[in-house]
Amino acid sequence: MNRSTIRNAAAVLSVLVLTACGTTPQKSSNVPLPPSGGKVKVPVRQDPTLPALPAAGSGRGGYYKDDGPGDNPPPNLRDVPDAEVRNEPYSTRANRPYVVFGKTYTPMTDNQPFTQRGIGTWYGKKFHGQRTSSGEIYDMYKMTAAHPTLPIPSYARVTSTESGEQVIVRINDRGPFHATRVIDVSYTAALKLGFLGKGSHEVIVERLLPADIDAILASRAAPKPAPLTPSVVAISIDTPPETSAVVQPEVTAQAVDATVAAPAPAALASGFYLQLGAYSRADNAETGRTLLAPYASSLGKLEVVPAGPLFRLYGGPFASRADAARAAASLPESAGVKPIVIQR
Repeated sequence: MNRSTIRNAAAVLSVLVLTACGTTPQKSSNVPLPPSGGKVKVPVRQDPTLPALPAAGSGRGGYYKDDGPGDNPPPNLRDVPDAEVRNEPYSTRANRPYVVFGKTYTPMTDNQPFTQRGIGTWYGKKFHGQRTSSGEIYDMYKMTAAHPTLPIPSYARVTSTESGEQVIVRINDRGPFHATRVIDVSYTAALKLGFLGKGSHEVIVERLLPADIDAILASRAAPKPAPLTPSVVAISIDTPPETSAVVQPEVTAQAVDATVAAPAPAALASGFYLQLGAYSRADNAETGRTLLAPYASSLGKLEVVPAGPLFRLYGGPFASRADAARAAASLPESAGVKPIVIQR
């Protein structure tokens, strides 16, 4: 081989080496390839109102590894009720400190309030039918969730910061173990919160303490009052009051941190309040206040406070969470609202 040939060969090798160094290595993937033709299988939906999602293992949809939806979700999942709360002893085995990826997690075993804001995700087919940390079998179509440190078993209220939708889930599993994710909810819980199709969304997680659960159970056990007569509630208006823009949860004695759970309107003094509704129009908020005026003796002063694009209706203030919870429990179902206790 002459020198010219050697020089040419060396130049080619240099180019190859530089090209290899400047290329980002591609991570290996265990996600199966789509079937021939490049088409991704989309699961059959029994309920046409469910979002169309790429199938589990398709490599699409933002799912964790090969997770994803089931092939045939049952119908009427939007009507699945929240988890049925009850006070029960914590599991000794499931609440011991543990280590995952070199990080130690210490589950809560006290009754301290806990509110957390971050990214919520959901998990489905990959774990459906497997045993959870509580020993229960995971059912992606029930209202459950996994959290790194909330007690097992316990309950939490999860609120979507985008839609305002709220659900109550049973904490029966551990995870997620990711710095930016705070909770993994079931398929159905994600559907009701409005982020099933997105795969993730910012949420607020609020622990329900034993006192909160007692208040919820007491409100459900209270005798149902007779509906108000038309002469009491009839109001002549041009436009009927709209449905609250934020779905309200069951009564709770646990105050949500106003810095994360609700706007801090300057018009309200410090204390505990009941949020009784959120409206996109001021006149509808005023109508809501008028409809609730017959209950002002227990709800306190009713005020409409602008908060961004919404007009929120508050009652109060109350001296304590317990006082606010008792006021909320006294409100009959016929009033058509489910108050949220907030702290200002």
